Amino acid sequence: MSNEPPAPGPPPEDDPFRKRPQEPPGAPGSPGSPGSSEGGGAPPPPPPGGAGPYPGGPYGGEPPGGGGPYGGGPYGGDPYGGGPYGGGPYGYGGTDPLGGMPPLADTAKRVLARIVDWLVIAVPLALIGIPFGVYSRVSDESANLGDVWASGSGGGQWTFQLLSMLAYVAYDTLMTAKWNGQTLGKRMTGIRVAMLNDGSVPPTSAALMRALVLWLPALICCACLWPLLLLVLILVDKPYKQGLHDKAARTVVVSAAR
Repeated sequence: MSNEPPAPGPPPEDDPFRKRPQEPPGAPGSPGSPGSSEGGGAPPPPPPGGAGPYPGGPYGGEPPGGGGPYGGGPYGGDPYGGGPYGGGPYGYGGTDPLGGMPPLADTAKRVLARIVDWLVIAVPLALIGIPFGVYSRVSDESANLGDVWASGSGGGQWTFQLLSMLAYVAYDTLMTAKWNGQTLGKRMTGIRVAMLNDGSVPPTSAALMRALVLWLPALICCACLWPLLLLVLILVDKPYKQGLHDKAARTVVVSAAR
């Protein structure tokens, strides 16, 4: 008999939001299950008819309440009622990547969070822009950041335009990747950005891609049209309510409540 200690298991996950597979309480081999040696004694004999403790299989599948981290809790098992890819409202086949995650964020909360984030950056930039002479064209009713970029008039305005792009992209990237998927606006409204495949906090690369698609078109040429287009796509997209920035980064926005 070897006296060597058993090999250590894998290190625990650092990401508190990553979905972890769980064995349902009634599954064979789980602690306290009818077929487990833990919990003492042999498994009870099945009732007449061959059914297990819970109808539907030798062990009845799962006990009431489901087996996921939200099963039987405030989200009622699978947050999408079987999931759009698991026999849910959209009727596709396969497995729901969002199974076990909180519900998708409310669209109104997403809009409010975006307005807050825009103000967090726009107000300081408005003060910084004074020495760059960005308000010298205020008399032109059609003037906006996109016009300044397109016209190329004034080195100070070019510099301020580049500074604005850097500020918006860096803010969204760093906050999303380093603060549990939340900007200030998202934290205020109780929502967060999550990777579609496993619910984890987006890495820096995904957060950067999302920020570039989210902010650059609006800052360069489409200050009004681009945010409106993203909102329309979020409203009509099924089943994950993804804008183009979410699709590019493969992310979703979900409730941050745990």
